[in-house]
Amino acid sequence: MKETEIIFVVEESNEGGFEAKALGHSIFTDADDLESLKSRIKDAVKCHFEDNEIPSVIRLHFIREELIAV
Repeated sequence: MKETEIIFVVEESNEGGFEAKALGHSIFTDADDLESLKSRIKDAVKCHFEDNEIPSVIRLHFIREELIAV
């Protein structure tokens, strides 16, 4: 059955840039900037699924950690 969307969790990398991990699939990629990351995510999804199984929507869920001194 074809999924209509796939969700990636995007976080800033400790080494700089960004990392993206798909929920429910073994897809991981990283890049130095967001535009490159989006391109790499599209490529990774195309490689992971058969042509007729590629989800029509890729959703990015950004997680950002921030510390506040008290």
